Amino acid sequence: MNYDIIVIGSGPGGYVTAIRASQLGFKTAIIEKESLGGICLNWGCIPTKALLKSAHVFNYLKHAEDYGLNKVENPGFDFDKVIQRSRGVANKMSGGIAFLMKKNKIDVIMGTAKLQKGKKVSVTDKDGKTSEYSAENIIIATGARSRELPNLPQDGKKVIGYRQALSLPEQPKTMIVVGSGAIGVEFADFYNSMGTKVTIVEFMPNIVPLEDEEISKQLEKSLKKAGIEIMTNASVESVDTSGDGVKAQVKTATGNMTLEADILLSAVGIAANIEGQGFEEVGIQTDKGRVLVNEWYQTSVPGYYAIGDIIPTQALAHVASAEGITCVEKIKGIHTETIDYGNIPGCTYCSPEIASVGLTEKQAKEKGYEIKVGKFPLSASGKATANGNTDGFIKVIFDAKYGEWLGCHMIGEGVTDMIAEAVVARKLETTGHEIIKSIHPHPTVSEAVMEAVAAAYGEVIHI
Repeated sequence: MNYDIIVIGSGPGGYVTAIRASQLGFKTAIIEKESLGGICLNWGCIPTKALLKSAHVFNYLKHAEDYGLNKVENPGFDFDKVIQRSRGVANKMSGGIAFLMKKNKIDVIMGTAKLQKGKKVSVTDKDGKTSEYSAENIIIATGARSRELPNLPQDGKKVIGYRQALSLPEQPKTMIVVGSGAIGVEFADFYNSMGTKVTIVEFMPNIVPLEDEEISKQLEKSLKKAGIEIMTNASVESVDTSGDGVKAQVKTATGNMTLEADILLSAVGIAANIEGQGFEEVGIQTDKGRVLVNEWYQTSVPGYYAIGDIIPTQALAHVASAEGITCVEKIKGIHTETIDYGNIPGCTYCSPEIASVGLTEKQAKEKGYEIKVGKFPLSASGKATANGNTDGFIKVIFDAKYGEWLGCHMIGEGVTDMIAEAVVARKLETTGHEIIKSIHPHPTVSEAVMEAVAAAYGEVIHI
């Protein structure tokens, strides 16, 4: 069967691309080998947030007295039910994608796709039957998987990736988490909150190493306060799974040591799903495990496009969605802008949450900017104090010469829902004083953004 557009992969990049293509009048099909919604909806973004919500509610129960409520004696939980709730949320969202495909008249083809020359795709279904489809434009959105290091081979039982961490049959008493990016700290937070003894091992000097250094230090302080052990400037050299649990040989600045735990979670990044998909046969160029594309996501072969985690841009769900929309709008001939990758928000949903966009203070200085920096602690926020969650702060960075908002970095409860203010403001080239003069509602935690900006210009009121 012939289509205008075939999308391979139904994650946040793929399914959004297919819907936008259909809206633009393209006859569209989407190919998925497992579950609609891809990794994000089924084994990533969504189910992890469901787990974290259960953990945070459990923490509230343990601190009921802090809110003037009667003490909850011995609050408990059913680990399997917590996991099943998470799976239920994921299944509901996947079902929602199926509805959207039907609503937008998009053909769903279940099976494993392989690219062919001549703008064709072969699809092998679960019964081994292979069918061939063609399209004027083929958009590849096959996503990524947990990256495995040679010294940390995953057996899925004692040494696991994020997928197994979402559906363990029983709660481990102890866990080593290798890597402290978003995946690592979110799972560390969840399991620690539920009572697992967690140790984070991070190769870099700071956890969440891509964040502003002050944010990293605040998160480390908060996680340690919650009971998580953190080892930075450390690396796992080898693991022994021959016994009941895992023994990890860890190299540190002061020498080697052995850590023991029931389970080791490897959270050292992701690897793009590009193997065995016909890239070489078709002649599509790749480099360092990623597909090479131009600013409109065209690969080296006309008619074949790639978006999301398989190209060298930020591996984030919202980035993949934006890339897909931009790609099909360009194919349609609509005037559209290229994506500004310097204005992509990043969010980490541990407790406290982290959200950031733009340059860190260090990056701004390295680029030669003369900067104004403002910070506002959530301990001075009336709403945060009423909520009982004052760990954290808002930090903003401005160019002193022209007033450009260079970066915004947040840590605290609910900040992932606040970062969009900075993203939109930066997109509109808003200056600091325009933020100060934009009246923020009281009492809200979002006032802290205005106050942080005011602090950068020496006009802060509440500290």
